[in-house]
Amino acid sequence: MVSLPQPSLLHSAVTVPCLCCRKGKDQFDNLEKHTQWGIDVLEKYIKFVKERTEIELSYAKQLRNLSKKYQPKKNSKEEEEYRYTSTRAFLATLNEMNDYAGQHEVISENMTSLITAELTRYVQELKQERKSHFHDGRKAQQHIETCWKQLEASKRRFERDCKEADRAQQYFEKMDADINVTKADVEKARQQAQLRHQMAEDSKAEYSSTLQKFNSEQHEHYYTHIPNIFQKIQEMEERRIVRIGESMKTFAEVDRQVIPIIGKCLDEITKAAESVDHKNDSQMVIEAFKSGFEPPGDVDFEDFTQPMKRTVSESSLSNSRGDGKSEPKFGSKSKGKLWPFIKKNKSPKQQKEPLSHRFNEFMTSKPKIHCFRSLKRGGAGPEDFSNLPPEQRRKKLQQKVDELNRDIQKEMDSRDALTKMKDVYIKNPQMGDAASVDHRLAELGQNIEKLRLEVQKFEGWLAEVEGRLPARSEQPRRQSGVYEAQNASGVNSCAQDRESSPDGSYTEEQSQETEMKVPATDFDDEFDDEEPLPTIGTCKALYTFEGQNEGTISVAEGEMLYVIEEDKGDGWTRIRRNEDEEGYVPTSYVEVYLDKNAKDVHKPLQKISE
Repeated sequence: MVSLPQPSLLHSAVTVPCLCCRKGKDQFDNLEKHTQWGIDVLEKYIKFVKERTEIELSYAKQLRNLSKKYQPKKNSKEEEEYRYTSTRAFLATLNEMNDYAGQHEVISENMTSLITAELTRYVQELKQERKSHFHDGRKAQQHIETCWKQLEASKRRFERDCKEADRAQQYFEKMDADINVTKADVEKARQQAQLRHQMAEDSKAEYSSTLQKFNSEQHEHYYTHIPNIFQKIQEMEERRIVRIGESMKTFAEVDRQVIPIIGKCLDEITKAAESVDHKNDSQMVIEAFKSGFEPPGDVDFEDFTQPMKRTVSESSLSNSRGDGKSEPKFGSKSKGKLWPFIKKNKSPKQQKEPLSHRFNEFMTSKPKIHCFRSLKRGGAGPEDFSNLPPEQRRKKLQQKVDELNRDIQKEMDSRDALTKMKDVYIKNPQMGDAASVDHRLAELGQNIEKLRLEVQKFEGWLAEVEGRLPARSEQPRRQSGVYEAQNASGVNSCAQDRESSPDGSYTEEQSQETEMKVPATDFDDEFDDEEPLPTIGTCKALYTFEGQNEGTISVAEGEMLYVIEEDKGDGWTRIRRNEDEEGYVPTSYVEVYLDKNAKDVHKPLQKISE
């Protein structure tokens, strides 16, 4: 009998743990959840910083709007108020608040660039790295699971072959023991048992080989691949934690960097507050509102024990003049302000006047109005500011003169620039037409001449106020006795002497009150007829000129006229059409032919043109 291996030996397979793969997969799931939570924390911090930057920008915008809201408007009354130290300190505070707002904008910009932008980019990189690591982990997990499936298949095949070999061995032994079975059947059963036994041995060898390979792969998986992947995930997570810590540190540093500048802003505000000078502000108020009037003199004692003629009733405020002309009642409209101070000269006649008479004279008196001066239309007051106290009037006139001089300088600068441009065009015709700027030069010349006349007018009024020139009106101050003497000599209405506006209206209401007429001494001399100037040549009008301003004359293109005064550098030439028509025209509008031997004789213009 052929002896076959015992079936129990075929089952000596190495036991392999079956839960190891599942445990490894569970750890990957836990790590995947934790790393995703870390990314969510990072994104939450990015959102926090982003909202902080928006708050800083909104705060800075509100501060800037607040500063702008309280800034003085240009060319307004508020701008004049900022000459005081207290208001200048407030203006400095507004400017510093503007810089303070700028620092909050810097905070927002730095947080956006150093934290929000950097962390946003880092989160994208972190997600890619995490995805790569877990992809490698899942790949290794799938490989070990495949090896495990191969081992299970080999094991089941080996087990099946062992059972088949067992049954074949038992069948052979049964056939061999039966004496009724033929030898051929026994041999066939023996061969079948040997075949099954060989198949079991092959399955055993295959199972053993697969088992060794799986153990090797499993060892490599749990001691090499998975630890490496876990190590990379750990390093990734630690970098994330370090990065968020550095961002929090940067968050504080951004604020700390602007603290010195914010401190300087606050120091400047403190410095501006300390510069407030109450004495200086009070003095500026005094200078701004002082009138220049002298205080009234002492009230004279009236002796009622001596017999005298009473001119005014003690119980009435009305003033009955000896000439039969009534004065305006108390409370009637007056064309000017009632000056609070009247300078009085103690004359003998004045000392004898009753107190009530002088009080009524004070209440009904008006400031002197120079009737030959024109008034502004629209209720803005006289052009010469004669409705203001002397000191205020002087300041207003000085401001007007300075303003006109600045305008003249601007116009002269423009004219010089155009003149240079014209010279360039003359030297280089390809750059432009020189004649194209003549019209503008003429306009500038007219503007300059007009402004100069205005300056002369206001300088005359200013000189009169400051006492540099004798006043055009020698009307004495109103006093009780002197006023009656002047009234007796005759009065004229101010409306007859004062210049009216083009539409015949006045800014002040006319009343029944009379004004002293301005003596026509020096004033009338200004309008005396002057002898006509001699002609010094002729000129031909190159362009048509509409003389709309005072002192100019209109000419037509091609017209021949007499020259009586050359251009003195101001861009104007004085010409004459006939004995009654003469005036100024822009020099660039005429072609002048000077005659050195010219005399005061008008040659026929027709012959000259021929």
